[in-house]
Amino acid sequence: MSFLYGNNITKSGLARITEGTPQYGGVVVYSMANGMDLPLGFGVAAQSTEKCKDLEAGANVVLHQSDIGEYLRIEDDLF
Repeated sequence: MSFLYGNNITKSGLARITEGTPQYGGVVVYSMANGMDLPLGFGVAAQSTEKCKDLEAGANVVLHQSDIGEYLRIEDDLF
């Protein structure tokens, strides 16, 4: 999943979204692999739930803020 490499989530990469999510609202991103909901990180909703239904497949839905892989990418710079 490219979200773990610091990329935003596009509509084509979205499995489901909570109804009533406002634009610029904080969101938690989960992996739905193997039937387990594993939190991967968090971001900001680029569009509201209602507007997401009309977006093109390549449009941003969630803007990346942080993820579980970020520590590993910057580990050498921390100390």
